[in-house]
This record gives sequence, C-alpha cells and structure tokens, in this order.
Amino acid sequence: MSHGDTVPLHPSSQSDIDEIENLINASVESGPSTVLPARPPSPPRASIPISSSPFIASNIPPPAPSSTYQKAPTVPPVIPVEPQGNGRPGIAAVGFGSASNTLTEPVWDTVKRDLSRIVSNLKLVVFPNPFREDPGKAMRDWDLWGPFFFIVFLGLTLSWSASVKKSEVFAVAFAVLAAGAIILTVNVLLLGGHIIFFQSLSLLGYCLFPLDVGAVLCLIKDNVILKVIVVAITLAWSSWAAYPFMSAAVSPRRKALALYPVFLMYISVGFLIIAID
Repeated sequence: MSHGDTVPLHPSSQSDIDEIENLINASVESGPSTVLPARPPSPPRASIPISSSPFIASNIPPPAPSSTYQKAPTVPPVIPVEPQGNGRPGIAAVGFGSASNTLTEPVWDTVKRDLSRIVSNLKLVVFPNPFREDPGKAMRDWDLWGPFFFIVFLGLTLSWSASVKKSEVFAVAFAVLAAGAIILTVNVLLLGGHIIFFQSLSLLGYCLFPLDVGAVLCLIKDNVILKVIVVAITLAWSSWAAYPFMSAAVSPRRKALALYPVFLMYISVGFLIIAID
C-alpha cells in the first residue's frame, strides 16, 4: 500500500489521540508526582522443616500436656496372700480359688486331692446324709477313679478267694462289673433318665463299696452261712444306696424298669462272692 492509499482517521479519533498526547506531555513537564507508600511487606512465615527420611525426628517441640486431662494413678497389683502358719486361709485360698496351677503341682498333692474327693463322694452315696435325696447335690463332683478302684478291688478279692484259675476269676468279675455298669447306664438313658452318662457310671461304681466289704469279710472267714448273711446285708446296703439316685433319674412309671436291672447285677455279684471257693 502506498502513502497515497492511507485512509485518513475520523475527526473524533484524531481528537482523542491528541488529547492523550497532551496529557502525557503535561505529566512529564510537571515532574514526578507524590506516590503513595507501598503496603508494608507481610512478616515471614515460620517454615516447617521437612526431613528426607521418615525416621529422623522433627525439630518441632511436642505440645505441652493439657491440664484438663491428667494421667490416672497406677494401682499396684494385688498379690494373693498364702495361708498363714496358724492354719487360717489367706485371700487366695478363700476368694480366688487355688493359688497354684494344678498342672505344675506335686504328684502327692494331686493324689491327696483325688483321694479326698473319693472319700467325699463315698460318704454322699453309701452313708446316710441329707443330700442322698438330691442326686444333683450328691454327685455334682463325680469322678471315675473311685468306681474303677472298687471294681478292681472286688475282682482282686474274688480272685484271691478262688483256689484255682485266679486270673480267669478276676477277668470275669471285672468284665461283668464294667460291662454291667455301662449297660445299666444305657438302660436308664433309653428310659428317658435325666442323668449324665459318666455320672451314672460313677454312681453305680460307688454303690459297689458294700459288696467290697462283704467280699473281704467272706475272704477272711470261709463259712457258707456267714457268707450268706454278709452277702444279704451288703446286697441290701448297695441296693439302698442306688435306689434314690436311680429312681430320681426316671419318671415314676418307669422306676421299676430302671431299678430291676441294677438289683439283678448286684445279686449276681453276691452269688459270685458266695460261690467262689
């Protein structure tokens, strides 16, 4: 485009340009005017140190603990008091059970505890006491050591009484007593009896104690008439011991079905005591 081709500006645009130029020239000629002071700079912010390793402790001190929450005082553990020398039990013996672990106690302590339980259950079963009418109270702490001992002792006594084939007599007596106790327990359970299986075995085994006494007396004095009298008394004693427990386990209508096999087994044992010579 040539100079002659330039398009002239509009008169209003030309006047605006002239006015802007006049204002610039006036400001330059009048010198620098008063400038308002700038806003003071903001104070520097605290920088947080950043560590490159997560295992280096920060330099920031921990905050002071609040006075509202205070640490609870430490209560020292209570040490169980062992029994004193004057025979009075301590705290551990009265309120918190045994002070020692039964897995690490001496063997003699375990034997004494088992013997004490056997004697206690024997008193509750075969001797007159107010708890015989309540099978739950009498045999709550049942065990199988006592019945096992009475069955083995009766088998040994019968084998000592026999003049020949002692081992066979012991085997027959032990098998009859052990299998008979299991069969009688199953019979009570099938009749709807409310009794634990091993509790019934324990009860029937403890009821053999009078027959054990009778077998020992017959072993000492070998007399047929004396044997009949002793066996009759001990048989009645064993039946009297088993009656309240077995009758309470079943309903009144099935009481005879539960007691008849028990009496039959004890009578068989009595005949063995009399017949062995």
